[in-house]
Amino acid sequence: MVDAARARKIADRIQRIVAEMLDRRIKDPRLGFVTVTDARITADLRDATVYYTVFGTADEKSASAAALESAKGVIRSEVGRQTGIRHTPSLTFVIDEVQENAQHIEELLVKARQADEEVAQRATGASPAGEADPYKAPREVEDDEDQ
Repeated sequence: MVDAARARKIADRIQRIVAEMLDRRIKDPRLGFVTVTDARITADLRDATVYYTVFGTADEKSASAAALESAKGVIRSEVGRQTGIRHTPSLTFVIDEVQENAQHIEELLVKARQADEEVAQRATGASPAGEADPYKAPREVEDDEDQ
């Protein structure tokens, strides 16, 4: 086990190596516009997960995933050569869904704003139901010590 700071440095290094490999050395025609967004490595430095996004349609995303899987061995050997750690970690490529999730959240926020505007329009000129003062006034205690 290594400390978290060293693992993070190695993960950052792996991210840069993979991005550079995809940009300069991997010439697969199936590989679309791929951006490496993050890399994480386990505490024992045996498994690394590389997160990426692909700009394009679902077919282009699946073709890029297949291209990454086929180039995994070449990328892994380069990671081992450039990092210099004793055991080269196995690589797993995972598509990063952050952009899709952010888009979905934005759509939900737009719907919530529209609903708030509708409620505000309905509330204009409305009067509260019931009494004007809905709170009960405290009971007045009479001083009847004589009785």
